[in-house]
Amino acid sequence: MPSNSPVGPLTDIRENIGLAFSFIGQASIDQFLADRRTVYAVTRCLEIISEASRRLPPELKARHPQIRWQGMAGAGNVYRHDYELILDKAVWDTVHESLEPLLTVVEEELRRLEGG
Repeated sequence: MPSNSPVGPLTDIRENIGLAFSFIGQASIDQFLADRRTVYAVTRCLEIISEASRRLPPELKARHPQIRWQGMAGAGNVYRHDYELILDKAVWDTVHESLEPLLTVVEEELRRLEGG
């Protein structure tokens, strides 16, 4: 694939969604909030997802207006520069409310790009 191909960023997003889900596992919100290591790991996954989303072409994003692409990209700035503003509950909510729809879009786009 050419270097400007969205396959790499899409694959990174898919991988980090899977990691975020696996890190949380079956934990309750209280268990998650009490486990600093898991909070940090999941936050890092969201940071990578944010950065990878910035590398996706505008036409791909336009096909999926239900995804808050601009908010996702902007969240990365918070993770990197304003980390003291991150609320662990917001990390939990992001995983439980936003990642499944994003994963559906990512898998659809990867199938389309791979000709399937």
